[in-house]
Amino acid sequence: MVIAVDFDGTIVENRYPEIGPEIAFATETLKMLIADRHKVILWTVREGKQLEEAVEWCKKRGVEFYAVNRDYPEETVESNNHFSRKIKAEIWIDDKNVGELPDWGTIYQMIKERNTFRKMIDEAKKTTLRDHAAPKRKHWWSR
Repeated sequence: MVIAVDFDGTIVENRYPEIGPEIAFATETLKMLIADRHKVILWTVREGKQLEEAVEWCKKRGVEFYAVNRDYPEETVESNNHFSRKIKAEIWIDDKNVGELPDWGTIYQMIKERNTFRKMIDEAKKTTLRDHAAPKRKHWWSR
């Protein structure tokens, strides 16, 4: 699966243009996704020196991306005929999602189990309802 992941606010706390502290378990989860043979692409607004710093920060922590701000490593501006820089991914992990960014453990489970947020919420509701259901009352005829 191709997974595009943002940097600021997603892998690290948003302190752009500086690099903030790592968000808990971000790099460990990314390494697990890469080990699971997913193609993880860094997709960020960072360019030039700031982009190089972000890529190097990740490399020092053992995260090497399949590509950076492109669909595949060999892609160039000339080869894509100046089309949109939008990445062709199946999943985008970004702090600008509708709602909040889930914790990285939840993100990993969603990808591994191919779960959607909706499915996880529905399952949690069922469990909560089942756990809090009132005991069945006996009817007068079953005494």
